[in-house]
Amino acid sequence: MRRSILGGAIALGLAATWSLAACASAGTPTTIDKKVIPLWPKGAPGRLPDMPAEVTELRASNPGTIMRNVTVPGLLVYPADPKIANGTAMIVAPGGGFHLLSIENEGIAVAKWLNSLGVTAIVLKYRLIATGDDVQRALIGRLLNRSAMMRAIDPLQPLVTADGEQAVRYVRAHAKELKIKPSRVGLMGFSAGGAVSVWTTLANHADSRPDFLVTIYPGLIAGHAAVPANAPPLFDLVADDDPIVRPEADELQQAWKAAGADTTYVTVPNGGHGFGMAKTGKASDVWPEKLQQWLDAKGYLRK
Repeated sequence: MRRSILGGAIALGLAATWSLAACASAGTPTTIDKKVIPLWPKGAPGRLPDMPAEVTELRASNPGTIMRNVTVPGLLVYPADPKIANGTAMIVAPGGGFHLLSIENEGIAVAKWLNSLGVTAIVLKYRLIATGDDVQRALIGRLLNRSAMMRAIDPLQPLVTADGEQAVRYVRAHAKELKIKPSRVGLMGFSAGGAVSVWTTLANHADSRPDFLVTIYPGLIAGHAAVPANAPPLFDLVADDDPIVRPEADELQQAWKAAGADTTYVTVPNGGHGFGMAKTGKASDVWPEKLQQWLDAKGYLRK
């Protein structure tokens, strides 16, 4: 009974979140306005079998424009205006439960906001689980069956971790071209993108470990590696009424603390899950301000 009640709460919470995002995103759908730079020009390592063709859906509702069935990872680069650029770069991994990428609400809109702070933003298009047209139904179905969700994610984890690591390497290798400092490369993830960001960081390879980590309502991180003492500073934010990932955000925070690593945990009273850059009239609307304060305090917004 308890599992049934919890599953119903998750489904209702996710449906309500998408409804709020729909209201906030209504209007002209966002197009992919940048050339996608191939992350692996010679082909990505590993593959999932029987993947359908990649699809970009321009939506004026739900989370806005999404991508699904991604098999060819890539990057969308949004450089900061040279007049205000401060040399910091942020790689942004959108969420979507590994079934889709919320490329508008948790990707492009975030990148443009980071640009306003003088930060060069790079949106990461990472690999996904195969889905059909009714991607939201498939996602909710797996969220109601945790074991089924984790079975689907298990073969994907090493692939998306490799994508995250390669993104950090790319940005550092192109630091001069991007006009950023190779020692100021951050990694930011929403929901499943938070899992990608955490797995990338905890792979703990010097050339692909970000200099700082931002997770916004991170989820589906089960089975992550131990946090090393040299883990980068973490900013972790979640809503108290998030029906999906609140416990995982707590666990991530505790893991960072147990390692003696630098961590900041911010909770807001309400906002649910998946709010991204959409304004919902909830307490979650303040998250960009909270993150800006943290980035400023850490010195990442100074030239």
